[in-house]
Amino acid sequence: MPELPEVESARALIAEHGLGREIVDVDDHDTYVCRPHAPGEIKAALVGHRLTEAHRQGKSMWIDTDDGPVLGLHLGMAGRIVIDDSAAGDYWSDGGRKHLPVWDRFTIHFADGGFLALRDKRRLGRAVLDPNLSRLGPDAAEVGRDAFRERVGHGEAPLKARIMDQSVIAGVGNLLADEALWRARLDPRRPAASLDDAELDRLRRDIRAATRRAIDRGGVHTGAIIPHRTRDGVCPRCGADMSRATIGGRTTYWCSNEQDQLGEHAAAIALA
Repeated sequence: MPELPEVESARALIAEHGLGREIVDVDDHDTYVCRPHAPGEIKAALVGHRLTEAHRQGKSMWIDTDDGPVLGLHLGMAGRIVIDDSAAGDYWSDGGRKHLPVWDRFTIHFADGGFLALRDKRRLGRAVLDPNLSRLGPDAAEVGRDAFRERVGHGEAPLKARIMDQSVIAGVGNLLADEALWRARLDPRRPAASLDDAELDRLRRDIRAATRRAIDRGGVHTGAIIPHRTRDGVCPRCGADMSRATIGGRTTYWCSNEQDQLGEHAAAIALA
């Protein structure tokens, strides 16, 4: 599913190919994807304008227009931005051959004949005017050292759940969390408050490094630990079995040797 790297790729695609083109029509008939707007409301606000600048914070995108409203876009769990013949967002293992225009949930048509679409098989993406981003924490790829320590390093929640809380830091999803914690050799079950400053600094660096790597290589599915997130998986660094549990409602994998930092009693408390 799209996490920060995929959303950044989608934002970059919009910045490269979607800006400065006059909007002549908008298909906003999907009332679930475009909630709370009524059909035609987004169209009326955007037609005649041009997209001018594309932004991202965590997994949320928004695009400024020339003296018009701000358009917010969210990829949901399987969304992809398609502009003319280019696409970015959710990773499609089939190369997009089975992901057809029938799944275009929101489409902007340009005067030059091109288009920008939110293509989403699962229909969990969003298109909204003037999105409210006030509940998002700082972007995980840009958050500073002191802010990261303050936001992540307290509370009794398991560490993985803490870094996936979008109000704490924005952009870390399930796969990116497992990748970064594996890189940092940190147990995802540990209470967040149990980390010292050196561990928090290492985790921040590894979140940023894992994010950059994923952007460069095409998405979070390219992470070193991702192919080993299976019931019979082994750590690609030391060969130990991968452990598995549900943490913060998400299936989680970690190295049973290098990341196992809790006794059985402490682990039971952290997972409660």
